[in-house]
Amino acid sequence: MQIKVHNIQVHVLNMATRMPFRYGIATLTTVPHLFMRLDLEVDGHIESGVSSEGFPPKWFTKDPGATFAQEFEDMERVLHSAMHLSQQIGPATSLFEWWKSIYEGQRAWAQATAFPPLLWAFGVTMVERAAISAFCHATKTTFAEGIRRNSFGINLGRIRPELANTQPAELLPAQPRRSMIARHTIGLTDPLTDADIPESERVDDGLPQSLEACIAAYGLTHFKIKLHGDAEQDQTRLTETAEVIRQNCPRFRFTLDFNENFQDAGEFHGQWEALKSQNSLEPFWPGLLFVEQPLHRSVALAGNQRAELNKWHDRPPIIIDESDGDLQSLPEALRLGYAGTSHKNCKGVFKGILNACHLEMLRRQDTRHHLVFSGEDLCNVGPVALLQDLTVAANFGLEHVERNGHHYMAGTSMLPADIQTQILETHGDLYRSHAGGFASLNICRGMINISTLVDAPFGLGFPLDTTRFIPLDDWKFNSLEVSAHDRDR
Repeated sequence: MQIKVHNIQVHVLNMATRMPFRYGIATLTTVPHLFMRLDLEVDGHIESGVSSEGFPPKWFTKDPGATFAQEFEDMERVLHSAMHLSQQIGPATSLFEWWKSIYEGQRAWAQATAFPPLLWAFGVTMVERAAISAFCHATKTTFAEGIRRNSFGINLGRIRPELANTQPAELLPAQPRRSMIARHTIGLTDPLTDADIPESERVDDGLPQSLEACIAAYGLTHFKIKLHGDAEQDQTRLTETAEVIRQNCPRFRFTLDFNENFQDAGEFHGQWEALKSQNSLEPFWPGLLFVEQPLHRSVALAGNQRAELNKWHDRPPIIIDESDGDLQSLPEALRLGYAGTSHKNCKGVFKGILNACHLEMLRRQDTRHHLVFSGEDLCNVGPVALLQDLTVAANFGLEHVERNGHHYMAGTSMLPADIQTQILETHGDLYRSHAGGFASLNICRGMINISTLVDAPFGLGFPLDTTRFIPLDDWKFNSLEVSAHDRDR
């Protein structure tokens, strides 16, 4: 097989949230959403593929001193580097080998920069996803078939020697899921009840805004609760949140995201015990699934964390997320005492396959392992990023995934009407026509149906003309201010 990239185009669509999304030290109100279109030659046949992603503030670096404009410039640099590398690499014998060459080239390039792995690898993932999309079209295969037949040429042992002589199909589910539970995000400033919403902050778009309204509208059962890392604030916030969930949802599960607010495991252990000591929260704890990234990424994988984690015998399952920066982050985290990691497509599809296979191998070796591979979100929206992310998660067999793009964005209302029509006609299981005149995620009894995504080449089931948006070279960062103004009118 011969794989080669011929052309790449990137276009931008400004998006504004319907309500602020506060996560950690950032609050998202506007975001540039980038679409990539890539022409891939597979054995002499050229086919196009697409990928997309919102470029959010403070996630890839979490530098409190950097402006959003400076962060975007860095994200743009890593993207351009990966694009350049993908076009310079000669014909590869498989899609996996092609990806590995770009990844290694990007890592070498990044050594002359201050960019952390989570950031420089992000550029690779945009190209990777577009190439997977093009490959599936060119070979007339679905992503599920590509993994299970190993049409992608994945060599697990090249990255993880523990997985040598093992095929992905041996460790992944025999078939992808066709429905999943939506785990609802509760941001740091999200209103819990309708009574909590000041009149000036009410959103009049026909979609639920408060937690209690979302539970009623979508039949939610699973939740992701973001916390501050401050003992007093977190006790109050979690107690109030737990009360709303328990009153409105008799059978629930939840995860806690501490957004990197602690500098060592001992400090986090102390706050955890303070939370656990709250009598009002006692009925809530049986619903806990896991805790996400309590330690700052700069210290989370430091060797001195191991002793503290290992002496905390009754610790909850703790996973990494932002610390999962390179291909060896998961094995290192497991050695330190973490229970697993998260998957987001922005961290890499092939990397996610490696992690899913590695965790499943360990489960089979010792069924006593309580290992976690979770599906998390970066405020993903359709028609590309969300669909591709769900497709990958479905092939990992994930029962529930964090979904928040539909909550903080007004469905697909930012897209042209004809594209929304295509979404509804092609993916009528995942989307529904909202009374407000836009396509909205269809969550019923807490579930989302994704059969049309699984049966499409790679999530998206119709041809999308990404050139209708603004070319990246012509786009200006200050145009986001216009998007924010339009939202607030």
